[in-house]
Amino acid sequence: MKPILSRLLFLTVLFIASTNAFAAKSQYYYQLKVYHLKTPVQEALVDAYLKDAYLPALHRAGINSIGVFKPIAKDTLEQLVYVFIPFKKIDDFLKLNETLSKDKQYLTAGEAYLKAEYSATPYTRIESTLLKAFSAMPEFAIPNLNSPKSERVYELRSYESATEALALNKIGMFNDYEVDIFSKLNFNAVFYGQVISGSKMPNLMYLTTFKNKADRDLHWADFGGEYKKISGLPQYQHNVSKNVTLFLYPTAYSDF
Repeated sequence: MKPILSRLLFLTVLFIASTNAFAAKSQYYYQLKVYHLKTPVQEALVDAYLKDAYLPALHRAGINSIGVFKPIAKDTLEQLVYVFIPFKKIDDFLKLNETLSKDKQYLTAGEAYLKAEYSATPYTRIESTLLKAFSAMPEFAIPNLNSPKSERVYELRSYESATEALALNKIGMFNDYEVDIFSKLNFNAVFYGQVISGSKMPNLMYLTTFKNKADRDLHWADFGGEYKKISGLPQYQHNVSKNVTLFLYPTAYSDF
């Protein structure tokens, strides 16, 4: 091989390697916060805090697309509020509390929540899960839906695996096949993420969205035929031990 061609080949390989490294570094991080509430008073206080203080403060901090969701099926014992927050870099997540502590507008607007008495708490507990975006979809997406928010069905799934190796196997299955199937069938996915800190590890989570329940059912009927082409492959057997599916709707003040 001529020296100049050898040099060009070397530079091409180097460029591809550096591009792949950059792509890996550009994967988003996601926090999924879950507020556990017992009373309508708590729900009203958390809603007011999120709507008037928390989301505006995150917007000022450069985080412009925050999702706030509630379960479609109501629980008489407990109400849950899910908050999805995307971070371009892990440092953005680590510095968020410090940023909020210096935001005077946030501290004033959220005072009723932030300074609540121990005997009148705004929630029973806050659950937090941290995820890293899949390489097949390194950034989140805003769903392309035109139906009223109250009619939408957002489907949040968690796939638990028996071991870390099997969890990585399932993530590889998504990166190689499933994300493409969801995209092809227009599932309007918001994110796919590997849980890197949470209470159900090892697991992955993802969120798909639909204009209504009928639309959701039609999409999954189409998915079944496509999935059968890969579900029987020997390298992907037994990689999910538990599937938890939640049906949510976005609040009126949610960004999407």
